[in-house]
Amino acid sequence: MGHRKKLRTVIDILKCLTSNIKATLSTKRNTKIHMAVLRATTARNSSSPPSDNRIAAVISFGCGSRLTACAFVEALMDRLHGTKNPSVALKCLFTIHSIIKKGPFILKDQLSFYPSFGGRNFLNMSKFRQDSDPERWELASWVRWYATVIEQNFIVSRFLGHYLNSSCSSNNSKDKEDKASALLNKDLLGELDILVDFVEVICEAPDSLHLQRNNLVYAVIRYAGEDYRIVQREILIRVVELKDRMASLSCNELTQLLGSLKRFEDCKERLRLLFVNRARNDALWELIRGAKLKIMEMGKLKSLVKMARTDGSGELTRFRERFGELRQLVRLNSGGGWLGMDRVPALTMPTML
Repeated sequence: MGHRKKLRTVIDILKCLTSNIKATLSTKRNTKIHMAVLRATTARNSSSPPSDNRIAAVISFGCGSRLTACAFVEALMDRLHGTKNPSVALKCLFTIHSIIKKGPFILKDQLSFYPSFGGRNFLNMSKFRQDSDPERWELASWVRWYATVIEQNFIVSRFLGHYLNSSCSSNNSKDKEDKASALLNKDLLGELDILVDFVEVICEAPDSLHLQRNNLVYAVIRYAGEDYRIVQREILIRVVELKDRMASLSCNELTQLLGSLKRFEDCKERLRLLFVNRARNDALWELIRGAKLKIMEMGKLKSLVKMARTDGSGELTRFRERFGELRQLVRLNSGGGWLGMDRVPALTMPTML
């Protein structure tokens, strides 16, 4: 098994060298782009993430024209979809995530251009498999998960109207609170749902957490953890606002809110294991618990009010029914007279002499 693994590593390095030679000999104007992509996603040092210098080199292609940015994204996606090496695929995804986190808008715009809108950059790694050996098989599961995390990042960003990892997302919490306070209940609940969806995707990380000893996998988890911290802040803002609005929420809206809070709370233990208590934010979990209790108390109160109204209405109905029966018993069948009661002329006051 060890000999086969060494042989496979040599083959991967030879493939990488071949790709570098092809890119070097190419006369196309995007030779520099291909070389930068290959260097950032090399099969060498398979357990190490791309260096900061190589990430900076690929990000620099977003400082030129849109045509250059488009050519770079095309080369990166070709590299991602063309490899069967899990380490190379993880490096491609890590490079994409680095662009999302600190790249220029033009590159983010190209990456978020989904096929359904005419683009070709959807990650689509759900079928990525590599079963040549147990380690690669486990790494392939990290590739599938990481691609889903990045895709969900784009989905959340599109729903919120700004890139989740942008500077405006990390700062100006007061502005974001003001924006949340201006939203309708249904929009605020929708944003909370999509944010909790992202947390659930993060929690679907493979069970092989021991692979965090691999520096590349560790870097991937660190990036996912940074995304989760941003999502925490976004969730906090919306839960605070919705908690203040609870008295005005309908029963359906309260039910939707309670469901989102429960889904998020169900992720707590998995998040603790994945990030080893990093970014635990006890204040947020206390807020979630308090909001749930408030909803349940309001639900009980509304149920009691509904029961009281139902009981009161029933008593009044039964009283009316009994009164109607009594009225039927005492009222004469004809003549409209009352049993035991004679009609007498009205008394007249005597006149004073």
